[in-house]
Amino acid sequence: MLFPVILVTVIGALAGILLAVASKVFAVPVDEKFGPIRECLPGANCGACGFAGCDDYANALVAGTAKPNQCTVGGAAVAAQIAEILGVDAGSTVPMAAVVRCCGNNDNTGLRMDYVGPQTCAASAMFFQGRGACPYTCIGFGDCVNVCNFDAIHVVNGVAYVDKASCVGCGMCAKVCPHHLIAILPKSSRVYVGCSSQDKGALVRKACKVGCIGCKKCERTCPTGAIKVENNLASINPELCTNCGTCVEGCPTGAIKMVKDLPCGQQA
Repeated sequence: MLFPVILVTVIGALAGILLAVASKVFAVPVDEKFGPIRECLPGANCGACGFAGCDDYANALVAGTAKPNQCTVGGAAVAAQIAEILGVDAGSTVPMAAVVRCCGNNDNTGLRMDYVGPQTCAASAMFFQGRGACPYTCIGFGDCVNVCNFDAIHVVNGVAYVDKASCVGCGMCAKVCPHHLIAILPKSSRVYVGCSSQDKGALVRKACKVGCIGCKKCERTCPTGAIKVENNLASINPELCTNCGTCVEGCPTGAIKMVKDLPCGQQA
């Protein structure tokens, strides 16, 4: 009876010694700056910096393949801390926030079917592009709400609404939206197109009261050339837009909105 016990003990001891030796031989040296940098990062692991998570971003910073200002969640404060540790310039940081490019709330559009499947946007979108009368509309089950770590997005009156004050621009909501309605824009951008439909004007008007009909009036009246209409849908270049509001006043359907601290249905 003692022989099996002794044999297992010896095998275990040998395995432990081999693992200890291997850990020393194959050890990957860790830069001493990694720890302090990792402590600076917020730990959201959102991937908005372009890396798999905070650890990956910290490794890239140590290796010199990333910039201190890529963490949108931490913003300028985190960039400054990282820059001090690395001894480099922090660079400029532009605060970002999500914007839902849809105003298809319960007052402006309706449903074309009674959907009884799993109550998620992803599942509903797989069934004829969702339950809405507009195939591009916000489905409203809140997949974006569920992934937001900052309580910055909620479904109000059937459509997702972003609180810009709470949003850090991490982009998690944009990644899960099956209709790709959510854009990440500079917080300084006050004007946006509240529609994502690429249907022709007649179809849009049948589905939604405030959809973009591609009339190009906004494109013609914009003094800076910031608006272009392609595939029947207006889009705004935030680098050229001065937030003058000319397009908002001239849009015949109210599809172009001025961002305020109110849900979309109350922004017209």
